[in-house]
Amino acid sequence: MLLTPVQARLLFRHALENGYAVLAVNADSQAAVTDCLEAARQTDAPIIIETSLWQLEGHSYGAGDAVLGLARYLADLAALSGSPAYREVPVLYHTDHIKGPKTLDILGAGIRGISLRVGDRDVRLHPSTVSLDASDLTVEENIETLCTLAAMGEEAGTPATLEMESEVDEGITPPEVTRRMLGAVEARHPGTVHLYAPGLGTKHGFHAEGYPTFRTEVVRQNVALIEAVTGRRFGLALHGSSGLSAEQLTAAAGAGVVKVNWSSESLHLRSTAARTYYETHAAQLERGHPAWKATAMDNGVQAYVSARYVPHVAERIRLLRSAGHASAFRHALAEAAAIP
Repeated sequence: MLLTPVQARLLFRHALENGYAVLAVNADSQAAVTDCLEAARQTDAPIIIETSLWQLEGHSYGAGDAVLGLARYLADLAALSGSPAYREVPVLYHTDHIKGPKTLDILGAGIRGISLRVGDRDVRLHPSTVSLDASDLTVEENIETLCTLAAMGEEAGTPATLEMESEVDEGITPPEVTRRMLGAVEARHPGTVHLYAPGLGTKHGFHAEGYPTFRTEVVRQNVALIEAVTGRRFGLALHGSSGLSAEQLTAAAGAGVVKVNWSSESLHLRSTAARTYYETHAAQLERGHPAWKATAMDNGVQAYVSARYVPHVAERIRLLRSAGHASAFRHALAEAAAIP
């Protein structure tokens, strides 16, 4: 089931209260999305599927038009997550790394809702949660952009659930920056930010030296600071997780990280599996080989990649302590009367 923005807030609260984090996979294709939902189904875990600007504008979705890409991605994800195989999996869709002059147009379209015709009725789909890439923004620009997005949701009558990002690749965010940013947005649009992504000593991409400055104590300090600034308890989003050890990931989940982004390692696993497939099946791709057509079809490489990728996704879900929590969260949703 694809979670609404309000249901997403409940998921993050459930994760914080129960000491787990939800894996957020930056997924490039329908095949990758299917594999992530399958791993979540196998482990009885919630899952976050997220896209960056390059996916929305990429050839598989928008072909240069990010708003079209958002509509196609949402439609595909809603259909898959509502299918009999995956309707018991809590699925959250998150916009990630949206930047540049089109940011407000793209995210505004999602917050207002993408209108789609399904059979004989119209439906309106929204991202479950929204964030933007703040790496090129000043603190004030970051605040103003988040406030604009919050105001869009208020005007449309569709509350936005926002993730606020700060200096993710720049070491550890100073507490005074957190107070300034979260305090400003909370004062103007209370209750809209439900995830905070400060710098925690990690970086996007691969880094052979690892992250020696990452400490779970900093996670706990940020969670306490969030409550002091906003008067509410909510957890952290961790960017740049590909270089963390298994022990660091598990400890982060227990300390207050509730969302863990996963992109670089995920892409590497899928691309290396695809390369191996084509290398080992080269002879079968020659004309005249009896298996050439089955080998050349997308399903051939997709099934090969899936068999090697899904176990890695499931392993990461377990590291984040979220295995087994899908059933518990569905029960919590029912108790909160959040399921129509």
